[in-house]
Amino acid sequence: MATAPSQALIRFDGVGKTYPDGTVAVAELDLDVAEHELLTLVGPSGSGKSTLLRMVNRLVEPTSGRVLLDGDDVAATDPVRLRRGIGYVIQNVGLFPHRTVAQNVATVPGLLGWDRRRTRERVDELLTLVRLDPALHGPRYPHELSGGQRQRVGVARALATDPRVMLMDEPFGAVDPEGRRGLQQEFRRIHDELGTTVLLVTHDIDEAVLLGDRVAVFSQGGRLEQVADPVTVLTRPASPFVEGFIGDSRAVRLMSVAHLEAGDVDGAPVTARADATRADGASREPLRVGQSLDAAFSALAASPDGTVPVHRADGTALGVLTFAGLHAALRRAGSPASPPG
Repeated sequence: MATAPSQALIRFDGVGKTYPDGTVAVAELDLDVAEHELLTLVGPSGSGKSTLLRMVNRLVEPTSGRVLLDGDDVAATDPVRLRRGIGYVIQNVGLFPHRTVAQNVATVPGLLGWDRRRTRERVDELLTLVRLDPALHGPRYPHELSGGQRQRVGVARALATDPRVMLMDEPFGAVDPEGRRGLQQEFRRIHDELGTTVLLVTHDIDEAVLLGDRVAVFSQGGRLEQVADPVTVLTRPASPFVEGFIGDSRAVRLMSVAHLEAGDVDGAPVTARADATRADGASREPLRVGQSLDAAFSALAASPDGTVPVHRADGTALGVLTFAGLHAALRRAGSPASPPG
């Protein structure tokens, strides 16, 4: 069974959960989560994702096996102390309605006895990180915020004491589709900046492959069907269940996780018109090597002549992308011979 490629911070060692009525929530599971990794857990309802997540902070106790956090069995750790060191974000946030945004974010620092100055500085830092103005939003109450803003506050609260681990259970599920995509992008940015180890539960394969460094796919009864990087899951499903769960839109999903490479670009000289303006006179923003293929598709779809200039990461012109190049890039990304990631 696949494990994380570097030092494991969380280890599920033969973990299982069976309820008294005989219902198996999690089958015997061995799985490592690397430090700094964002691992998404995806599957239908009843596949044990949330149960597995809650075993890490002892909201659910396993009936077999061990959950290790940095080598220590969490069952031997005081649950209150354990939970104060783990960020936890749920779908409906769970903000205290009678406390301001700033007071909500300051909850755990207050429990740990931080002084006012340190707490205030940390609250301001975190609200800025999740792109909420501390002066504007800090004094507000949860009912005065939009759903997306409340979710951002929930993320800030979970990060308050800089936890090494964050557990997220359908964190963006209650937000409208447009807001949800924005929150996903924001959280991916925050994770890349902070490097917190994250376990994120979702039922949405699109969210799983967009956010995850690796994706763990579960079937009914908590059976782990596959764990791999997003491109591998999309292009080389390990079982008929995974293939069916991904569905018929794998090429569209692949565009969100595969990236433009220099070899996909027509190396012909970039004309002044192609590099600077479109035919209608509007400015023409070049693509960069490393951008997602769905960004490349959007740029091509808006191009009047079916080409888009492409620059290297350092900003120097490389050539132009055409629809033929995009098609070749998709074939490359979907080829069994291509390397993962």
